[in-house]
Amino acid sequence: MADPRTNPPPKAEPELPGSYASPPCLAGEIAPDYFDPLAVDPQQARDVARWRSAERKQLRAARQALGVEARAQIGAALGLHLRALLKQQFGDLRGKVFSGYWPIKGEPDLRPVMADLHAAGVVVCLPLVEQKAAPLVFRRWTPETRMLRGDWDIPVPPPEAEVCTPDISLAPLVGWDGNGYRLGYGGGYFDRTLAALALRPFAIGIGFQSARLATIFPQPHDIVLNAILTEVGIQFPIPSPTEAL
Repeated sequence: MADPRTNPPPKAEPELPGSYASPPCLAGEIAPDYFDPLAVDPQQARDVARWRSAERKQLRAARQALGVEARAQIGAALGLHLRALLKQQFGDLRGKVFSGYWPIKGEPDLRPVMADLHAAGVVVCLPLVEQKAAPLVFRRWTPETRMLRGDWDIPVPPPEAEVCTPDISLAPLVGWDGNGYRLGYGGGYFDRTLAALALRPFAIGIGFQSARLATIFPQPHDIVLNAILTEVGIQFPIPSPTEAL
């Protein structure tokens, strides 16, 4: 196989209608034995960035192609799995700080879970960008909160809302792999935030089963999540046979 460090890959072929696989040129040029997750190699980083950008486009297109009913079913199933995981990991959540997310671009809608947690005495918050290329800030949310339009037109709590530090944080996934790594939107905000917090929250990736990748080719800045949930259940860490019953 040609070494991409000395033989640049050809340009990607046009995407075929209804095809959501990786573009062949990128898939062929990226090999697991080529990438060292602990290395800081500019060419490696560029190759990974190109591959991830192509994967994001494919995965987001597939997600957006789902109908409203299919998304609702996936959100309901994820809600059940999330409730079970929270009970298993934390028991009584009263007094805990839980960071959810406001669904955009076809993401699973877990706002019903957020509302139920608030009713049960959990402090619920939402992440937002207050400063570009800086860690996220978390503001408290309730079902009655007056929402404003933030960056990328994502609804966020107003500036006067209480600032919180989460004990548990959801991370919506564009893609994911079986080793607990997340493919996000590419801004790096979530990983930057986890790295900056003195006490790292229990981070749960939320995504579609169909968005699983063999690997995201993790780089030094990528942080392993504590758990990954899809509509079919816990995908990381792999539950033991007893836990799966």
